[in-house]
Amino acid sequence: MARESDSSPGTSTTKGVVGLLDASPGPLRPEAREMLSSALSVAWADPTARHAAGRHARALLDHARAVIADGLGARPDEVTLHASGDQAARTALLALGRGRRRRTAAPVASAVEHSVLLRHLAAGDREPTLVPVDALGAVDLAAWEEAVGEETPFAVLQSANQEVGTRQPLAAARRVTSAHGVPLLVDARASAGRDEVPGEHDVLVADATGWGGPRLGVLVVRTGTRVAPHHPPSPHEGGYALDPVDVPTVLAAAEAWQHTAAQRADEEVQARRLVARVRAAAASLPEVDVVGDPEDRLPHVCTFSVLYVDGETIVDELARRGLAVASGSACTADTLEPSHVLAAMGALTQGNVRLTLPLAAVAPDRATSVERLVTELGDVVATCRARLGA
Repeated sequence: MARESDSSPGTSTTKGVVGLLDASPGPLRPEAREMLSSALSVAWADPTARHAAGRHARALLDHARAVIADGLGARPDEVTLHASGDQAARTALLALGRGRRRRTAAPVASAVEHSVLLRHLAAGDREPTLVPVDALGAVDLAAWEEAVGEETPFAVLQSANQEVGTRQPLAAARRVTSAHGVPLLVDARASAGRDEVPGEHDVLVADATGWGGPRLGVLVVRTGTRVAPHHPPSPHEGGYALDPVDVPTVLAAAEAWQHTAAQRADEEVQARRLVARVRAAAASLPEVDVVGDPEDRLPHVCTFSVLYVDGETIVDELARRGLAVASGSACTADTLEPSHVLAAMGALTQGNVRLTLPLAAVAPDRATSVERLVTELGDVVATCRARLGA
C-alpha cells in the first residue's frame, strides 16, 4: 500500500512514536502546536481586563470561539469552553439537571455512553434509565421511545460510540425526545472533527483533542434549552465554567479545527480504507470477533475481540513489535475492567484490541503502521495464545 501523504511533510508530532495506532487523544496537529507557541506571546493577558493587552486577548478569544462555533453549527453565544471534554460533559449534565429539576422521572441514556457520563448520572439523585443497544451497538429505538416520557428531565445519546465506532440514530431519537419536550444531550467527543457534525441535538459536547487540538472541552447549549449554570454563580463562561479559559489553548483548538475540517473528506476516505484493512485481517483469523457496525460507523475506530487471550497480552506483544494500540474500553482502560460497551452489545468482553487512527497530519506513517499490523496480527494472536497454552 502506498504511503499516505502528509499536509506538512517532515512536521509530524509523533517523532519517536513508532506505529501509532492509538490516538485517544492524539498528538497536536503541527499547525496547532505552532499556534499555541505563538499565542503564548501575544494572548497571555486576562481577556476580561480593560487594558490593551486584555482587549487584544479578548478579541482573539472571540474570534477563536466563533471559528469553533461555526464548525459545530452553533452561534458563538451558544458555546462555552472548558478545561477538558470530560469537564464539559459533566457541566452539561449538571446544567440540565438543575434546569429540569421539576421533572420527576429519571434521566434516560443509552447503555453504551461514555463511562464518565454514566458514572456521573449514577451518582445523581435518580438512577438513570439505561436503554439497551443491538448487537452492533446502536440504541434500540423502540426501547428508547418507551423510556422517554413527559416527566423525563433530559436524555443522553452519543453521536457515535468511542469504542466500536457505531453511529447512533440521532434523528429518530430526537424526534422522540422533542415530542415530549425533553432536551437531548449529544456526546460528540468521539466524532467531532472526524465525522459529520450532528445537527440533531439541544446540547452538544465536543473535545478539541479529537480534531488534533489541545485539551479543551466545548459545550453547545441551543438557545431556548432550559438549563441552569453553576450555583453559587461563577464569573467564567457565562456561569458554566468554574475556571477561566486559557486563550492560547482556545486559539490552538480553533487553528486545528480549521485545518482538520478542510481535510476531513480526504481524511475520512483514507481512514475508512485503513480500518477496512484491519477489520478484514482480524475477521480472517479463527475465533476473532470484529465488533461494531461494518458500514454506519466512524471512519477511524476499530475494535475486535480475540478468544482465549486477554487484550493486554496482545497489546503488549504488539508494543514489543513497535505498534501502539489499546485494549479494554476506550473510556475505562485505566481500570482494566471489562468493557461495558461490549457487554451491552452481547460481545466478548475479554481479549479486546482497539484502534483509534490518528490524523494523517500527525502520523504520516500510519498507513505503513496499519500494513505492519495486518501482516503481523495472525502471528501475534498465535504467539499470545501459545504463550497462554490456548
